[in-house]
Formats: sequence, C-alpha cells, structure tokens
Amino acid sequence: MTLARRTLVALSAFAGIIGTAHAASPTMFRDAGCGCCLKWLEIVKASFGTRVAVVNAPDMNAVKDKQGVPQALRSCHTVLVGGYVIEGHVPAKEIARLLREKPKGVKGLAVAGMPTGSPGMEYRNIRDAYQVMTFGPGGQRVYASYAASGG
Repeated sequence: MTLARRTLVALSAFAGIIGTAHAASPTMFRDAGCGCCLKWLEIVKASFGTRVAVVNAPDMNAVKDKQGVPQALRSCHTVLVGGYVIEGHVPAKEIARLLREKPKGVKGLAVAGMPTGSPGMEYRNIRDAYQVMTFGPGGQRVYASYAASGG
C-alpha cells in the first residue's frame, strides 16, 4: 500500500471516530505532545461520570472544524460528551452545569487559549482572569467568569 493510500485510510478512520464520538462515552481529542490535556482530564473526569476515551489526533484543526469550534475560542484539546463540545480548560463545575441544564442554542463550552490557573494550567497560586464561553446556533455568550488572583 502506498504512503498516500495509508494516509487516506488513516484519515478516513479518524473522521469516523470524530463523527461517532457524540453518541458514545466522552472522547477527548488531543495533540500527543501536550501534557496539560491529561492534567485537565484528571481534574474534571468526575464530571463526566464515566470513563473517557483519549484520542491522540494527528490534526486537531480538523477536529475543531468538524465540531464547529469558533477560531477565537480554540484551545489545546476538544472533548465530546453528552452531545456537547468542551473546548480547552473548562472547569468541572461548568461542565456539570451544562450537562444538567442543557441550555438551548448551545453546542458547547470553551475557554480560549490556555489561561494560567485554569484547570490543568495551575502555577503556584496565580490565576489569570478568564471566561467560559458558550457557542453554537445561539451565538456566543459568557457562561461563567473567573477573576484573576494570586501573583
């Protein structure tokens, strides 16, 4: 099998995983070189109430594009759970709230970038201010705000 054919087969299989993850247990897509993703997962996994599959994705932009994550809200990892998309270092209590409340017009939650002090990005007692944003057909809005502290 040629390299091009093997690549096509691998990408097709990967696309299938992305498309079916919503129906299964939670699935985290991450870059294999990123350590904070697994640190975040250890902190929030109780919110999911089940085991989480971890997929080392060869093309994270393809995952985010397929799941409709707005460019301005992107971070390092993407989780599919309960029909929602969780992008980046979203705190566990906000994930639990989303899964409990199921707000209309919301496709997911995101914490843009990698703010210091967000779950998985802890550094001493320092926390940058950041917002948890909703996104989806209802547009984008602030779901929760976290003030800066420490330093």
